[in-house]
Amino acid sequence: MNFALTDEQRMLGDTLARFIAEQYGFATRQRIACSPDGFDRTMWRRFGELGAIGALFAPEHGGFGGTGDDIAVVFEHLGRGLVVEPFLGALVAGRALSLAGTAEQRAWLARVIDGEAVAAFAHGEPDSRYALARVATTATRIGESWRLNGTKAVVLCAEAADGYVVSARTRAAVDAEHGISLFWLPRDAPGLTLRGYPLIDGGRGAELFLRDVTLPASALIGPKDEGFETLERALGCGVLALSAEALGAMETAFAATLEYLRTRRQFGVPIGSFQALQHRMADLAIDLEQTRSAVINAAAALDAPRAARERALSAAKHTVGHIGARLSREAVQLHGGIGMTWELPLAHYAKRLVMIDHQLGDEDHHLARYIAFGRVSNQATEATEATETTPSTQPR
Repeated sequence: MNFALTDEQRMLGDTLARFIAEQYGFATRQRIACSPDGFDRTMWRRFGELGAIGALFAPEHGGFGGTGDDIAVVFEHLGRGLVVEPFLGALVAGRALSLAGTAEQRAWLARVIDGEAVAAFAHGEPDSRYALARVATTATRIGESWRLNGTKAVVLCAEAADGYVVSARTRAAVDAEHGISLFWLPRDAPGLTLRGYPLIDGGRGAELFLRDVTLPASALIGPKDEGFETLERALGCGVLALSAEALGAMETAFAATLEYLRTRRQFGVPIGSFQALQHRMADLAIDLEQTRSAVINAAAALDAPRAARERALSAAKHTVGHIGARLSREAVQLHGGIGMTWELPLAHYAKRLVMIDHQLGDEDHHLARYIAFGRVSNQATEATEATETTPSTQPR
């Protein structure tokens, strides 16, 4: 990414790029993605040793980064290599624990940063689609314990996870922001069952069924009923991560297409010499720069006030959804029939870009959020201006 990175961030990016190029080639990636766990625990520990997981968290929480730029650098390189290790779940669950967790709960985060444990984030439900506050899973206080009932959908790396950050409603209204609480759920909790399956773009996911799952009072993350802010901020990091991952995948797909046009010959000349194809590639290059700018803006706004933060994140996610789908179609078409084959990495990049659009809100969802938070910003600005222009009533 072309923004003012620190020396440490550049070194991390270079290290990740070399490691993925040398140790995580396409054949290795395919073997890992189709494995029973959907990722490689040894590789996960090696990423921890490289500092790639620790870069996602602030020093006070056991990491050495945690800024928007750190997240963007790591996930851009993960996107270039189509890495399937559980970085997204580690980031979102770990951010929730670091924002509101107790010291005991944050001890899990230290294990995740070292690559010794896997944490997953279980929020989406069969009927929730992308609505952040639509939580039907319930948590009822029974004496000194909590009893959870509900279903969580498409939880990444759930079968191999050691624990989950789970959202549940502790107050009645299903769509209200107030009344959502977060809990730390161990993998071996009685009453928890899973149904796992392979994902279309590699790796594995699962449905979580919670049937009278009993947790101690210490499982609550943060104050009761006040989990929405933590949930929104943690998932905001996930939106940034997916946007940066998409950027990395788009850069790789674009470079592969450009190389193909330079080497594929027809009528005795490289097909890249045809003006019509040059125009299509020029349009994609402009789109790629627009995507890069949106991700940089989102990374810079990660710690901004809510309206500005969410607006920048939604702008980036909408951009990668819209442009990622277009770049995927163009790259496949410019390759011709070979672009659809399983053996060509490009087809897997195109598939991953399409699926990223459907994670944590598609382009239409984030366009609506961008508009909504734009109205909030405009109303706040108008209120401020009205206050500043109101004549003083104090005596002179």
